[in-house]
Amino acid sequence: MVDNLSEISATIPDFSGREPEKSASFAATISRNIVASLARVVAVSLVALVLPAYLTHHLPVTTYAAWVLILQLGAYVSYLDLGIQTAISKFVAEYDAKGDEGGAGRYASAGLALMLLAGALGIALTLVLAWQVPRLFSTMPANLYDDVRISVMLVGSSLSFGLVCAVYSAIFLGLQRYWIPMTISVVNRGSVAAVVLAVVALHGHLAAMGVAVAVVNVATGLLQVVAWRKKVSHIRISPRLVDYNVLKRMARYCSMQSILTAAMLCIAGLDVTIVGHFDYVQTAYYSIATLPTSFALSILGSLLGPFLPASSAISTQRSPAEMGDLLIRITRYTTVGLLLTGLPLVVCGFPILRIWVGPMYAFHTLKYLRVLVFANVIRNLCAPYATIITATGRQGAAAASAVSEGLANLGLSLYLASRYGAIGVALGTVLGSFVGVALHFAMSMHFTQRTLAVSRSRLFLNGMLKPAMVTLPSLALLPLWWPTRMSLSVGWGTVWAISTLVFAWFGGLRRNEREQLLHLFSGRLNVST
Repeated sequence: MVDNLSEISATIPDFSGREPEKSASFAATISRNIVASLARVVAVSLVALVLPAYLTHHLPVTTYAAWVLILQLGAYVSYLDLGIQTAISKFVAEYDAKGDEGGAGRYASAGLALMLLAGALGIALTLVLAWQVPRLFSTMPANLYDDVRISVMLVGSSLSFGLVCAVYSAIFLGLQRYWIPMTISVVNRGSVAAVVLAVVALHGHLAAMGVAVAVVNVATGLLQVVAWRKKVSHIRISPRLVDYNVLKRMARYCSMQSILTAAMLCIAGLDVTIVGHFDYVQTAYYSIATLPTSFALSILGSLLGPFLPASSAISTQRSPAEMGDLLIRITRYTTVGLLLTGLPLVVCGFPILRIWVGPMYAFHTLKYLRVLVFANVIRNLCAPYATIITATGRQGAAAASAVSEGLANLGLSLYLASRYGAIGVALGTVLGSFVGVALHFAMSMHFTQRTLAVSRSRLFLNGMLKPAMVTLPSLALLPLWWPTRMSLSVGWGTVWAISTLVFAWFGGLRRNEREQLLHLFSGRLNVST
């Protein structure tokens, strides 16, 4: 935890001589929200570690694969958000900064109207997917079809209800009060894990697991409404507040977000389903490989998420050049964070998986894990850029890049899966990630110079290439850890870990940032002693 601007100056840029009070307030708010987001990631990650470890040991591989596909099909409802939550948090942040609670309420109410439509579409989508289960997964054991259909309907419908209730959490995000929605999210994930573990321990079937998850989703959805009523009801939400012009502006903003959401569906949302269609027997192993990468992306999202409403609020006060400097700094930290979370999964993947899900799953999962980690590091190098242009309302400039990556990912995954099975899906993700990053640099950044002035060569060299020095120890020791079922000895592992951190320290931080961190840590030690 940090208390003032001087303690987080390594993270938040210092705009010298310009409204230091506002800079300090911005930095303190960002730090609190990052802590809240990271706390959520820690709690959710603990659940993500415990639940698969238990299920993979207590369910047959085919049944676990079916459960994974139930959750995947149900999760497609979340893509119908279409940027509505982002829009609510953005406009609430802007109008709250102006002191206009009425304006914030009008945008929140318009968001509710749009989300009710999205929820209705979610229920319709859920029913269609449940109906098509035998056609989607023709190699799934036929005795699982009925339970899978019931569970998909229950989970998808409850998530559609939760989608509507998420409007109320979006208000908290816009007000930059992250602790409440993050706590509710932790309660949801913890409760889902508890009820699923209980059903499996009692030898319940897939339909019973679906009922339990649906009940938890509905309950935590209602909890979001209660939290809004008790804490931030001054931002009113009512059908009577829906204004046509506001609704049109929200819809226009979300229309571009919907393109990006559809691209994200193609990039990250269809992989497990494609594997289930072409190579059902590998679905369980592939899904395990996606979980550690999701953990790394959750950390990234927690670090970047608070910057969206905050960047929206400060973009009117800072010059494009200052916003560009902010982008380079955040990109540099993001690159280091991606590599520090991804490299252990690549280098020590087999022993980690063996401890977590057992040797059989570890043997089959390792190749998918390594490819997916590499793909997600590449494609998320531009995540800070996407976050800031979304906050400043210029996400349309990134549409071509996102759509191209999505189409490349989907097309290549389908083609390669039909020829090579599950590994083809992972390779399609890698190739698509290069397409997305290349187009961001070649096209998107050219069209956002007026709001985000940044040198592309400087962003690449200082924000991405220099921090990539972190990978040098891993590359040097490649023959010792690459073969399946091999891992570094204790001695070499220690050398690898220390040298990786040294490269991160000197490659990811500037001299003044290292000095500030050392000063911070020494100050904390003096206080504790």
